[in-house]
Amino acid sequence: MVLSVETRSTAVVIAPVQPRRLAKVPFVELADGRLQGVVSSGSDIERVYVSSIGAGSHGLSCSTNNNRPCGGLRGNYPCKHLVALLDEAELQYGRDRVARYLRIEADEQTPLVRGLKAHHEPSPAATVFSGFLRHLAYLELPGSDEPIPELHWFPSVAAGER
Repeated sequence: MVLSVETRSTAVVIAPVQPRRLAKVPFVELADGRLQGVVSSGSDIERVYVSSIGAGSHGLSCSTNNNRPCGGLRGNYPCKHLVALLDEAELQYGRDRVARYLRIEADEQTPLVRGLKAHHEPSPAATVFSGFLRHLAYLELPGSDEPIPELHWFPSVAAGER
């Protein structure tokens, strides 16, 4: 008997479409009506940027983890942090899924960044950054076969296995 997604007690984990560079963009997600994530600074190892692109609105937001605005986000074109976030999202989720989520119209040869109708729109960086820190905390837990209560919704088997 095969259970539908709606009747399963575990979520299906989708593997990345292609390998990602976690050192540059350690956290990327399609959530809360935005593509959002954390991007490492190119000049300071201790600084990260919390970046997001609104789905449909294409509102751009980029600031440091302590809420200082990104100096590269000016006008209606994304900064290098947002471009890196979008590139890594394509690797993680695939071009078609990212384009659908953000509602970007672009042909196969046009980079998704060119399909943005961008404008500055601040978003809650603290929420995204705290989610990233919460994910990092799991890396510090000692190895165990016991379930972790906070991760009860993760499957115990790989996606596609029954």
